[in-house]
Amino acid sequence: MGRFYLTTPIYYVNDAPHVGTAYTTVNADAIARWHRLCGDDTMFLTGTDEHGQKMAEAAERNGVTPQVWTDRTSARFKEAWAALDVAYDDFLRTTEPRHYRTVQSFLTRIYDNGFIYKGLYQGLYCISCEDYYTLEASDSGACPVHHRALVEMEEENWFFRLSAFEDRLLEYYDLHPGFVTPETKRNEARAFIRGGLKDISITRTSISWGVPVPWDEGHVFYVWYDALINYLTAIGYGREDDEVEHWWPHVHHLIGKEILRFHCVWWPAMLMAAGLEPPHHVHVHGWLLVGGEKLSKSLVAAGGVRIQDISPVELAAHFGVDPVRYYLVRETALGNDGDFSIEGIVARYNADLANNLGNLVARVAAVIGSKCAGLGPAPRDDGPLAAVAAAAVAANREAWARFAPHRGLEATFELVGATNAHLEAHEPWKMAPGPEVEAVMGDALEAIRVVAILVSPVMPSVAAEIWRRLGLAGRPDEGPLEASARWGAAPAPRPVTRADALFPRIRDDA
Repeated sequence: MGRFYLTTPIYYVNDAPHVGTAYTTVNADAIARWHRLCGDDTMFLTGTDEHGQKMAEAAERNGVTPQVWTDRTSARFKEAWAALDVAYDDFLRTTEPRHYRTVQSFLTRIYDNGFIYKGLYQGLYCISCEDYYTLEASDSGACPVHHRALVEMEEENWFFRLSAFEDRLLEYYDLHPGFVTPETKRNEARAFIRGGLKDISITRTSISWGVPVPWDEGHVFYVWYDALINYLTAIGYGREDDEVEHWWPHVHHLIGKEILRFHCVWWPAMLMAAGLEPPHHVHVHGWLLVGGEKLSKSLVAAGGVRIQDISPVELAAHFGVDPVRYYLVRETALGNDGDFSIEGIVARYNADLANNLGNLVARVAAVIGSKCAGLGPAPRDDGPLAAVAAAAVAANREAWARFAPHRGLEATFELVGATNAHLEAHEPWKMAPGPEVEAVMGDALEAIRVVAILVSPVMPSVAAEIWRRLGLAGRPDEGPLEASARWGAAPAPRPVTRADALFPRIRDDA
């Protein structure tokens, strides 16, 4: 039993929830569910980022105040995560009073420690990125990401002395090799630091939609610095009854590679400046890239398709919530770029879920109904599947601990495959009722019970339905894993229910 604090990035509310943000959030939700299953004291945080010039301009275009606009747009993320069965512990909005208090308290601490000073900023600014670029880093004066002309900005700002932390950051990386994973991203962050760090502007006077700077009226904090601090807001930094000591040593940030610089360079330096330790761990994942030619069908907007065009809510309505969750976790290693396609969802659904897991549950229930009077027998202590199940549990422990949930699912479906092979080898449907068939089916039934536990972080509703069909009390995710996944832990005999197919096959042209 341990303690585990997991965060996603907070999502900018001027964009709609899409498959890319769902990829991060569903994987994070599954990781948090795994730790709860293991009995860890777990906190899972997500939320929305609601300040900045882009947001103020969008509100003005729509004829409403920024607060009204962000109230409306933030709600889309809560709706999307509810549709995908995301069980967060806290959903934080950066427009909440608690966040204003934490941001002002945290940055005032850095100011009092001498790491914030006033200066004049001149540079090229992208409104879409909410970020500055040097001429060398631009695309001939245009934003390299959004390809919009960069705006020449000049204003009085407050600056953070990032340059003062170059050596300390490199030393921290050397002393904490697991700080940033995977190693390729760790090396990327270290290379950025070794290239030299410049002080960075952290306030604006050209806009008013942001957290006010408490020591200088007329300035608001730049949206990125306000946003990063949300991870401390959720644990009460700045309150007398804060939970920083309880949670911060156990924090894990799950982020996309496009925001590596902010989380792996700027954020740990800011924490050092405030007298706190850097995050315990940052795991950086890649991007989902669009593949296949069928993405412009009814599920997405017509015309050219980007990952931002694909609604996870519509995908869940079409394929089912748990199959979409399964695809997002299983298809791509959480660190690599991945290819997203409707064909990929259909292939995973039919091969893994319909043909393997669904058929296994159905055939076991059918044979128990016909050969065991509908009562699930007990497994053998030394049955051939016992060791396979134990290996699957051990592989899951190792995989989830290193943020490789796809590998945990691989190990689980190796157990599914071994159980199907067990049935093919013994052909219990040809056996006469009696001890021999009961031994075969008791082992298969217990293997399915362990599978239900192991898939519950990714497919909670499917796992609960399998649990019900197996005649088990409680839920498969109750844990703790050490006890619940122990071979032979369930009572027997017990009634096993036959029901409709868990995963009706999808035609490949669907």
